[in-house]
Amino acid sequence: MPAAPELISPKSPRVSAARRLAKRNFRGKERLFLAEGPQAVREAAGHAETLVELFATVDAAERYADIVGEARAAGARVHLADEDVIADISTTVTPQGLVGVCRFLDTPFARILAARPKLVAVLAHVRDPGNAGTVLRCADAAGAEAVILTDASVDLYNPKCVRASVGSLFHLPVAVGVPVEQAVQGLKDAGVRILAADGAGEDDLDTELDKGAMGTPSAWVFGNEAWGLPEETRALADAVVRVPIHGRAESLNLATAAAVCLYASARAQRAAGGCRSVTSS
Repeated sequence: MPAAPELISPKSPRVSAARRLAKRNFRGKERLFLAEGPQAVREAAGHAETLVELFATVDAAERYADIVGEARAAGARVHLADEDVIADISTTVTPQGLVGVCRFLDTPFARILAARPKLVAVLAHVRDPGNAGTVLRCADAAGAEAVILTDASVDLYNPKCVRASVGSLFHLPVAVGVPVEQAVQGLKDAGVRILAADGAGEDDLDTELDKGAMGTPSAWVFGNEAWGLPEETRALADAVVRVPIHGRAESLNLATAAAVCLYASARAQRAAGGCRSVTSS
């Protein structure tokens, strides 16, 4: 006989505490955030000392028994909850039955610099949480070693940002709240070339690749979805690079442009003469 849910009321103190984490001020005060769905919860459980609590419906606990087991093994408190309780905590329209409460896991900027990263994504004034999470996912896929969100960018732990990262939030170091000038100067001092991605850039991505300029340690700076990078930010870069538009499209959205740029650098760095050795498949 399946177990009965222990939490059946949205008014439960545990449920109320989790629900408040949908708001930024409570997340900042508690230094906790929500991770929803099996993929995010699995990644959280595998990230040392991150998953604090897991709320699961009886059905989800049975369907994802391996994830619930990983959560318990990681030391998280597991609560079987009524579906109405999960719906109350969740920030999605169709909850998947698993909601984790996680500790903040951003990395100090100084620690990122000390690791001498070869490929970095810098989000300057990026306000849309879905875009920020998707760029983080692209950076992870391209093998970037860090992501930096400047002080004018969206909250890393916004539920939409966490969902859009599809678990990549738990895979690579992310620094938050760094002024763009400090981020650029720190990366330059660490030997990283600064590339500003801009549709009106003087340099063309294809040209940069053809002349072998992309194989060095690089940080791509991506700007706001609506107005791009301000002149003062472009002026900080070693090069302002545009992604060529070969067809009739007016432009690329932020996440698509970020994927193109990051993969271009990743390929150049892994090629002979780049800053990384060629990897075997």
